Amino acid sequence: MSKSYLNSALKQANYYKSLGDKTLERLTTAQLFYTVNSNSNSIAVLVKHLAGNMCSRWTRIFTEDGEKPDRNRDDEFVNTFADKEEMLAYWERGWHCFIHTLEHLETEDLERIIYIRNHGHTVVEAINRQLSHYPYHIGQMVFIAKLLLDDEWQSLSIAKNASETYNHEKFQKEKSRKHFTDDL
Repeated sequence: MSKSYLNSALKQANYYKSLGDKTLERLTTAQLFYTVNSNSNSIAVLVKHLAGNMCSRWTRIFTEDGEKPDRNRDDEFVNTFADKEEMLAYWERGWHCFIHTLEHLETEDLERIIYIRNHGHTVVEAINRQLSHYPYHIGQMVFIAKLLLDDEWQSLSIAKNASETYNHEKFQKEKSRKHFTDDL
């Protein structure tokens, strides 16, 4: 079970990263930095927050709290990127921290206690926490991109009015045990 959980968590992390990647590649710098109003976040700010969280949470998890002293969470909600390339490099850095840690966990690590703001979590609980947090913000990124691209948007999943065709293709195949991301 534990190895299965780690494999599933890693596949889900890579899946959500791919949704973000596909969203980011479709947008210009101006679109990435766009905000609807003063209470909203641009996609660039969401990237900064996600990467900041990932690096803080998933670096030296067994020896340091997940809220690192050098993390400035409030600054994550201020766009300081000069351009798309700088933002993408930061995005990659964050995902590397998260995915690299997941790849190097052993099944016996899953019940170990790690801390986030002095609150103990098993590694499983910490992974679950982040696999809820990161898709929440990636969904925001996708939604903003859909608004910005309007009719030019291409679905990242099953397109509108294509469910019947998609399901028909799936049910033409033999039943098999695999992760939902295996066919993507």
